[in-house]
Amino acid sequence: MSKAKNNMRIVIAGGGKVGIALMRHLSAEGHDVVVIDKNKDVLEHKLASYDVMTVSGNSATIGTLREANIEQTDILITVTSDDAINILSCLTAKRLNPKLHTIARIRNPEYIEQLYLMRDVFGLSLIINPERDTAREIYRLIQFPEFLKHETFARGRVEIVELRLREGGTLDGKRLMDLPKLLGKIKVLVCVVVRDGKAFIPTGTTTLMAGDNIYVTAPVTVLTDFLKKVGVAKRKIKNVMLLGGSRVGYYLSSILANTDIHVKIIENNRDRCLELYERLPKASIIHGDASLPQVLESEGMSEMDAVVTLTGLDEQNVITSMHAASSGVPYVVTKINRLEVTGMLENMPIGSVVSPKELCSANVVRYVRGVQNQTGSANTLHKIANGRAEALEFTITDQVLNRNTPLRDISLKKNILLACILRNGRVYIPDGNSTFNTGDTVIIVTTREEPILKFNDIFA
Repeated sequence: MSKAKNNMRIVIAGGGKVGIALMRHLSAEGHDVVVIDKNKDVLEHKLASYDVMTVSGNSATIGTLREANIEQTDILITVTSDDAINILSCLTAKRLNPKLHTIARIRNPEYIEQLYLMRDVFGLSLIINPERDTAREIYRLIQFPEFLKHETFARGRVEIVELRLREGGTLDGKRLMDLPKLLGKIKVLVCVVVRDGKAFIPTGTTTLMAGDNIYVTAPVTVLTDFLKKVGVAKRKIKNVMLLGGSRVGYYLSSILANTDIHVKIIENNRDRCLELYERLPKASIIHGDASLPQVLESEGMSEMDAVVTLTGLDEQNVITSMHAASSGVPYVVTKINRLEVTGMLENMPIGSVVSPKELCSANVVRYVRGVQNQTGSANTLHKIANGRAEALEFTITDQVLNRNTPLRDISLKKNILLACILRNGRVYIPDGNSTFNTGDTVIIVTTREEPILKFNDIFA
């Protein structure tokens, strides 16, 4: 991946899985990255092969921060395992460098509300909570269980959804140029196809095949009609089983408590069960081993509308999700911690895959890009197709080239697709006659390795 323009100096406090994922991504985009960790083994072994500076020490201390040259740093990201250290690191660093942007990972539910109220006091530019973000993502998936994933743009008016094509389905064997005739007045755009582990932006001559994972851009209001037209029945989720009473399970249950969906949680730790029982009065809490098929069957797993596997072991989550799918559960969601394995699971019957670390990394990168290019930068960035593609939302300004020019007369770089235009509250799926103008919101999709930092970067 090529170096980013206007690269920044970024300090990451915490050399765990999230810290390393962020380090890889941000250094690949051309930023100067420094990693702080108090564990010398982490710095010497996990980070030795990367071209990044490392500092051994406690990121909450002035000495360590100064050794990392915090006064000359643009962004501090604190992702240690200790919430208090993350908060104190940002507070201390902000005193040393008032212009510093600070991002803190806070995971304890008891801290969240007061921290949002006191963000300015603690010097926090952004608070990230991977578990809460994952719970919100799962809730969104449950609302539309027909889709494996979906990302929201333009303040909820547009979505990019992932759908797996089944053999003999309405779209199996269809060329994209023939979809308008098939769908009639329903306007959607297939913006990415994943086939045999490779993602590509299709053309009108691309023929869809069973087994493809397709990413469809559409206004939220037409998604239900699209599903009906392609022969996918809308499912109503009423009963959900959560396997594992982790923080994700707690956050998700708290969200579902305000709906008509009933939640059953199976958790192996008795003390955690008692804690969840007190905090989640509307949920059914079961003390049991979710890895045992007899426990799952005795608790009625096969009768559930959805099963979400949330244990701390990826292998157990995958195996249990496969068991749930084979037992006839209509919708399955699998939590995966290790980013590197998500692409290997695409053809396995484990339903939708969510990764707290992937969501966390994407949120941070989105913020960093916004800081990096304040003018003309992306409003929203989402990784799709397991990180093989990006979807970005831009607001068109007077500095953007080719305004009011038909798309057929504009030359875009290879592997870039203009997917959607939002104008005066209306959503348009573009064609060759479409134009974009000042004030419009435009969504592009790219499979290029080079980051798209400004809208003008899309032009050839």
